[in-house]
Amino acid sequence: MDFSLTEEQRMMRDSVRKAMDRIATPEYVRRLDREQAYPQELYDAWVELGLLRIPFAEEHGGLGGDVTDLVIVAEEISRKSADFFMAYAGSVFCGLNLARKGTEEQKRLWLPKLLSGEIKMSISMSEPEAGSDVGAMRTSARRDGADYVISGQKLWATGAGAKGNVINVYVRTDPAANIRQGMSLFLVDNTAGGLELRKLEMLGRRCTGTYEIFFDGVRVGPERLVGGENKGWECILSGLQVERITSAAGNLGAAQACLDLALDYAKERKQFGRAIGTNQAIAHMLADMATEIEAARALTWRAAWMAASGEEALREIFMTKPPTSETYVKCSNMGMQIFGGYGYSMEFDMQRHYRDARSATIAAGTSQIQRNLIAGLMGLKV
Repeated sequence: MDFSLTEEQRMMRDSVRKAMDRIATPEYVRRLDREQAYPQELYDAWVELGLLRIPFAEEHGGLGGDVTDLVIVAEEISRKSADFFMAYAGSVFCGLNLARKGTEEQKRLWLPKLLSGEIKMSISMSEPEAGSDVGAMRTSARRDGADYVISGQKLWATGAGAKGNVINVYVRTDPAANIRQGMSLFLVDNTAGGLELRKLEMLGRRCTGTYEIFFDGVRVGPERLVGGENKGWECILSGLQVERITSAAGNLGAAQACLDLALDYAKERKQFGRAIGTNQAIAHMLADMATEIEAARALTWRAAWMAASGEEALREIFMTKPPTSETYVKCSNMGMQIFGGYGYSMEFDMQRHYRDARSATIAAGTSQIQRNLIAGLMGLKV
């Protein structure tokens, strides 16, 4: 088991890091957070670098990379902002679902547009009464002639309002069936008639944007149905492994940023005539941060290696989410303590990490749900 990067991966990592350093300066990140503005300049740079193409097959215009390549990209993007990674991940994850479950016509139509940056994609699944309990989903699509008509409400839809975005929305198509046999996936333009978007005021992750969506008789053709009617659950499962591993890597990149900021500050900030990092209490906090990040990184890389090698890795993948998200929360909290009053100032970046980190243990499967899933794989009925 060798986790060292190939020469191509090192070059890719360095290219991503240089681009992020060039565009996502501290001033740029602070401005977007303050103005709650979408990182369009960064997204354009990712397209130009070919980052969206990495995991797609060459026959679809991709580079034929695997999940370990995505782990590298996720860490580098998230070192600047975990929120920026959400903008990247939405398009990649939804596009991969389309590549796995879409018809050949759908792939020919949508993937070139996605990989060229002409369109973006985002996922919409949660509802006011359906968070961890997907079975409580109420938004539905009914047949009307050859078309489907979607009605209902979605919540916590990340990136839904971005320019040129196509919402990948999961809805009920068989209300009498269990959600696993009665849910479907549709592609809906965020400018479609009958669609209303409301951007939510959130504590953190304010750039990519979190939206509430109202579907009031939104009409879509059958060519917008992905994977077949009532096959939405299969679409979710097809992308679960890559999505979980890559999201874990995003948490690691953001946690690493907290450590880097705190370590630099602890070396520069002087009290009582010496750098505060020479105090054992501060030094031990930094040592704990570094150790927990590396432990979570090892777990994530092992899961990525197993998945890329074709091994059964479901348990290991579920295990990546709690430690990486909780490490980000812990590192941002300790970073705030090390920064003292400066950490509480909006002029310093640690407060943004503190706000952004809080959603890490909630979004894309709470820590508690992940532990239930792990326990289930151990033969326990929770």
